[in-house]
Amino acid sequence: MNFSDLAASRRAWIDDVLIPWCRTAERKELLKAEADWANVAGQVDAEATLWTWAWSRFPGLVHPEMGGLDESCEVEVRLKDGRTFRGYPDARRSVRGELVLLTGDGDAGPVSIDDVVDVRPAGM
Repeated sequence: MNFSDLAASRRAWIDDVLIPWCRTAERKELLKAEADWANVAGQVDAEATLWTWAWSRFPGLVHPEMGGLDESCEVEVRLKDGRTFRGYPDARRSVRGELVLLTGDGDAGPVSIDDVVDVRPAGM
């Protein structure tokens, strides 16, 4: 195996194992991964990778080109307990698997990623 093969193997592991795991893992497991992220994913920022991949389980919440939460689109967030919030994600305050929305009535959250059932563009 040469270096190109090794690099391709690592990229495949990230695409086929690590990213899908982030999209389904509970917050407590994501927090464990964050603590050892450099050993798991390499020298990359956990906010830009782990948490972006975790939030990408909800299409439309993460900006596809820029990575991270998309603050430019208003979303409607439905929780397990039936509550619904509508607002713009606050990427600066939405950290470590907890989402904060800027709403017309103030702020909503933080809400754990584990409590979110669905996120969709507002008005849909």
